[in-house]
Amino acid sequence: MIIIKMSGGLGNQLQQYALYEKFKYQGIEARLDTSWFDKNVKKYQTRELEIKRFPKVLLELCTIEEKEKLIGKDTFKDKIIRTLNRRNSNVFRESAMYHPDLFEKRDAYLEGYWACEKYYADILPMLREKLLFPESDNPVNLDTVLKMQQECSVSVHIRRGDYLDPENEALFGNICTEDYYQSAIAFFQKKDPGTRFYLFSDDPEYVRAHFQGEEIVVVDWNKREDSFYDLYLMSMCQHHICANSTFSFWGARLNRNPEKIMIRPCKHKNTQTFDPDLMKELWTGWTFIDVDGRIL
Repeated sequence: MIIIKMSGGLGNQLQQYALYEKFKYQGIEARLDTSWFDKNVKKYQTRELEIKRFPKVLLELCTIEEKEKLIGKDTFKDKIIRTLNRRNSNVFRESAMYHPDLFEKRDAYLEGYWACEKYYADILPMLREKLLFPESDNPVNLDTVLKMQQECSVSVHIRRGDYLDPENEALFGNICTEDYYQSAIAFFQKKDPGTRFYLFSDDPEYVRAHFQGEEIVVVDWNKREDSFYDLYLMSMCQHHICANSTFSFWGARLNRNPEKIMIRPCKHKNTQTFDPDLMKELWTGWTFIDVDGRIL
């Protein structure tokens, strides 16, 4: 049995769910472990299991017995044993952008975020049918979707928030630079001068100060739990400019437009190096722009 640990925000949950569906698609028995979200397990946990908000998503969860049979109990002694015997452990932790032999596994507990699109690119059409959003009760969202569908609309994701924390900035900072965004915006304006850009950010005041013009719409009305619908609005745009964030990656992936253009930064983390040939293989159909605004 394959058990996939779910953790993190909605973008990461979608990737873990996509990997789960890929194993099932290949006829491999798979379960999900959502214990990371249990309040009694992680006292200071602020993330919610948002993927449950998709009405058609069914999560087959592992039992405590199935998990213990695979990796042992969650006692201090068992954790020490697993640490000392990693080579013989059924725990597999993501350590590279892409693990080509991942789907050869049959008895494993998988820990990771699985952002690489090659894992589940072939089942994205099926995933789009499952990942249908519940209808929003905010009429502004419905009106915005109508506008997006009648124009050349581009979602632009600008993530700041926790990425500005010192421990995160070293890992995620200075990747989606001002040059990155200006180059991506200019790319679409050259194709269609009437393009309208819908900006999504956890720092709307920063966005208003740095991006101005009649072609700019700052999406700032989906607050707190309703930020779920920002992903919906992203997916309804014609094209996408993503941050180094799984949230906007999924906004692009859920878009059904067969002619969509998806732009992303060359790297997700500063610990990565950009190999153009490899990245174009792993992220088929994506356009890459570097920190200096060069389209690669």
